[in-house]
Parts: sequence; structure tokens; C-alpha cells
Amino acid sequence: MILVIDIGNTNITLGVFNGDEIIHVWRLSTNDTRTEDEYGVFVKNLLRETNLDTKITNAVISSVVVQLTERMKTALKKYLGIDSLIISHKIKTNIIIKTDEPSQVGADRIANACAAAKLYSAPAIVVDFGTATSFDIVNKNNEFVGGIITAGMKIQAEALSRKTSKLPNLNIEAPKKAIGTNTIDAMLSGIVRGHASMIDGLISECENELGEKAVIIATGGYSSIIENYLKRKFDFINPDLTLIGAKILFDLNK
Repeated sequence: MILVIDIGNTNITLGVFNGDEIIHVWRLSTNDTRTEDEYGVFVKNLLRETNLDTKITNAVISSVVVQLTERMKTALKKYLGIDSLIISHKIKTNIIIKTDEPSQVGADRIANACAAAKLYSAPAIVVDFGTATSFDIVNKNNEFVGGIITAGMKIQAEALSRKTSKLPNLNIEAPKKAIGTNTIDAMLSGIVRGHASMIDGLISECENELGEKAVIIATGGYSSIIENYLKRKFDFINPDLTLIGAKILFDLNK
């Protein structure tokens, strides 16, 4: 069995694959002050609760938090006795990375693009709702040609609350209508409906540059909320896309 770890700026997602099937997924908050021992014990205990701690043979790590990448790799070696593949532009992939600086492409975006190319037809646009909202774009030749990165909805909500004196903290949820009749509803409408309008517009512009329609795949926690406000619905919503992409990359490099 393979342990896949996706280290994001806000959350760390862990998944266990038995063959190509995900059998367990856990999420925990990212904390770059935790030591390798803390992470090692934490992961080992999670696996032990499901009787998997002795069944994991290898791991693959997708990380956008540089200071945690090697720390997690060391923790897995120390506490589980397994080696880890670190995702980067240097490893073998099923796509060609054709950006200006391949070394700057995040591991999660590489995983998303690889999963899109493997599971769906190209051209494809992955919209990933994380700390940032990112677009990862694969053209008809299975080339990762770049994308878009913008502030995610949680960042927008936190910025509104932090940078203004009267606007409150809020949880992201579906707004009741476009015209908010109170502060919370007005903020939700601006964040959620505004995000949906942005996505509609950017998908249209990306397809114009690609010269054809693309398959649109969404991943991340806010996918289902946003879809209700899109003029063009997502073709697929796959909450485990990044984990699946990381597993695909592991299989290509084992």
C-alpha cells in the first residue's frame, strides 16, 4: 500500500492507496513548527488506528511548503521505515511541462495536471480551490502550458475582516441571493458569486487561447458551493484529484 501526502499551505491531506483505490483519507492543519518526530508520531498513530501502519511500503509527497518537505520525508523514514518520492519537475511525468520556469511549478499543480491527462481527455483545465484558487491547464498535446493563480475564497474573507474595521469573520457558505440585505450576506455574495463569475470569465479566456473547448475539472473543498453559481458547470468534480495525481506519478517513477 502507498501513502500519499499532499502538504498545502492550510491543510495536509493524507491518503492510502490499495492498488488504484483510495481506502482512507485524513486531513490535518498545516503547522510548520511541528518537528519531524511530531509528524512521525501523528502519521504512525493515524495508520495504526486503521491497522495500516505495518502495511505501507512507500510514500509520495506533494508539498508547497518547502520547510516541511524534507521534514515529512525524514519522519516517514524514521517512524514507518519507508522511502518517499518527492514530486517536482525533475521526476518522470505523463505530461510535458512547458512553462517558462518548470522549477517554479508547484508539486500540487504537477499532480493535478498529470491526473487530468490520465483520467480525462485533453485539453483540460483543473480548477483547484485551496488556499489559492489555481487553474492548471493541459493542452491537446498533453503539455502543461501554465495556468492562473489567484487568492482563494478563504483568503478573501480573512482579508476583508482583517483590513476593515466593521466587517466580521465568516464561514464560506452559499449566499442566499446576489443582493445581500445584511453584512454577512453581502460579503458571501461578493466572495462566492464573485469567485464564480471570475471562474466563468477566466475559463472562457483560457479556452480562447487554447483554441478549443476544454474539459473542466474541479477539486478542493469549495467546488460544490461554487458550481451552483457558474454559468458553465464543471464537467467533473474530483475531491481527490491531487492525491490521485501523486499516485500516478509514483507509479511512473517506481
